[in-house]
Order: sequence, then C-alpha cells, then structure tokens
Amino acid sequence: MFEYDIAIIGLGPAGSTLARLLSPKYRVIAIDKKQEIYEEDGFQKPCGGLISSDAQKALASFDLTLPKDVLVDPQIFAVKTIDLKNRLIRHYQRFYINLDRHKFDLWLRSLIPRRVEVQSGCICTALERKDGGFSVTYVQKGESRTITAKYLVGADGANSIVRRTFYPDKKIRTYLAIQQWFPETHPTPFYSCIFDPKNTDCCSWSISKDRQFVFGGAYPLDHAGQRLERQKKKLEQIGFRFGKPMKTEACLVLRPSSFRDFCHGENGIFFIGEAAGFISPSSLEGISSAIYSARDLSRVLNRGKGDLNQAYWKKTRHIRLKLFLKVLKCPFMYQSFLRKLVMKSGICSIGITAAEGENSTPDFRKE
Repeated sequence: MFEYDIAIIGLGPAGSTLARLLSPKYRVIAIDKKQEIYEEDGFQKPCGGLISSDAQKALASFDLTLPKDVLVDPQIFAVKTIDLKNRLIRHYQRFYINLDRHKFDLWLRSLIPRRVEVQSGCICTALERKDGGFSVTYVQKGESRTITAKYLVGADGANSIVRRTFYPDKKIRTYLAIQQWFPETHPTPFYSCIFDPKNTDCCSWSISKDRQFVFGGAYPLDHAGQRLERQKKKLEQIGFRFGKPMKTEACLVLRPSSFRDFCHGENGIFFIGEAAGFISPSSLEGISSAIYSARDLSRVLNRGKGDLNQAYWKKTRHIRLKLFLKVLKCPFMYQSFLRKLVMKSGICSIGITAAEGENSTPDFRKE
C-alpha cells in the first residue's frame, strides 16, 4: 500500500496546474523548492517574466485572471530586436504581460486545493522504483523524509531529477540561462531580444521592471559567464547601461531540436512542462506548454483507464507538433543570412517616433 497515489516533483506552472486539476479521489503530495511565502533570497527561476499570448490563452482557457500584485511596470508593447552581427535593429509589436515571475509561480501554487499535501522549501535527493510504485526522498529544513507513491510526475524543469534518475541517457540540448538585475538608468524603458552568434547560438533578452533593468541570455555551457560579460560590453557600445549587478541568477534551460527530444515517461512515470522537453526552441517560452501538458495529464489520470502513459503520449501530440513547427522556424531567427533578410525587409516591423531631442533606441551609429 502506498502513502500517496501521485507524487509531483516541482511546482512551477506545470506542477501547480496539475495539482489543482487532479481529482479528489487521489491522494497527492507535491514537493517544491520554493518557500510558501515570497522571499527575495529563496529559490527563483531566472526568467524574463513575460507572459506571451500563448500563455495568456492557456490561462484564459481556465477562466483565470491575473491578480494585480503579480504585475510590474511598465507594460511594453514592442520588442526591440537587435542583431549584433548584421548591425540591425527592428521593433516588432508583441502583446506580452510584464510580471514578477516568482510571484506568478506562487499565485499559481495558491490555487492548489487544500486536499493536496504541499511540501515547500524541499530538495528532492533520491528516487527509486519500489513494489510497483516509487519511493521519494527529500530534505526539508535539514530533515530527510521518504514517502511512497504509485505514480511519479516530473514537473521539475530542465535539470529534472526524475529524468536524470530514470532516463540518464535522455540528452536534450542544454544551455545555461544567466540573468542579472541592475538599477534602471535608461531614459526610456524597453524590452529587447538580442542575437549575437559570437557568444551564443541562442538568444539574449532585456526587460525593464519596476525601476530595475533585467538582462540575461541562454549560453552554451562552456564559459557561459564570460560570454555574458562579452555581450554586455558589446551592448554598452550601442547605449545599454548596466553598472554593478544587484543580483545574478542562473539555471539550466532546454532547447529541443527534434521529436526525439520529448520525454513523456513510461511505467507510471510522467513528465510535464520543461522536464518533458516542452519548451519553444525559438523563444524559450515554456509557460503555455507547461499549462497545457499539465491539463492533458490531469485528464488522463482523472479518467484512469487503460495504458495511462500511452494515453498521455497521444494527448500531448498537439504540443509536440506545435513545438516541432517552432524548430522549423528557428533558421529564420538564428541563421544570420536569413535573419538579415527578414529584418532588412522590414516586414511586420513598426517605426518608433521619439519626441524631439530624444533617442529612445540604441543606435549602431554611436559606436
């Protein structure tokens, strides 16, 4: 007999959504790194903290509305796309919501019903199959506890201990996301997406948040910190202002490149969100896929009939197809020649009109 029917490892958007949607018939435990309350020094995922239109649609499908206290100023309606190699800048309209990602995660967790046992501030240290189910060992406030569950759900992101333990040979292209926070000193707040192939074949970003300036990027694992600093020096030449960072955050981020990269699990193990490889390879947006994969798994588990792993694999076909289309989109963003053609064409870009005497955008002519 197992203590729990389902053990969920991780309570980001994927884990919290699953815990909220599971049927009351299940005894559920959810184990998470974050504390129950907002703590500046607690675990926070490095993230630009922008909710894309896809993620907004995912939230709207549950008739959810964002509380005011997760939002931050300003709300920005265009992305400043900067191609450092081709020396091009274009602005494209985007409908993102600017928010505090840590508060957003805690808000989603607050929606979990009380019948779910939530263990906060925990580090999962060991997992193993046991008597047709699983044993889960975690440490909380220095004390170790082991529980058993019939089903195990990996909702613990890129560096998933569930995937590392049971699928050690499943290698998905991985980067180190580094993000730094600075006092905001730019005259006009802005959001940018930066392409700099000399330092990373992925992207970097910046965003203004409540009088702070956040800069980060996804870098190859070798010398990632040095790549970040080299990139900052390049951006300073076109008007970016950094100074001394107030804090630096880092975590692994996945970037799938084929159907083989997705990992749904088997024999009672399930993966949702980024732990399953469900993250956009073009933009690194993962909140929408996290929410949808959690919804799909909840429907499979709540029905509880047949081969649950196979049913979940079929249910998430739409997510895999959507992300594979993002793989096909990548060359137009990350191959220098194609990106240059798109940006030079000006298709879908918008012009920025500044007040007389003002310059609201970085300019390569300043170099």
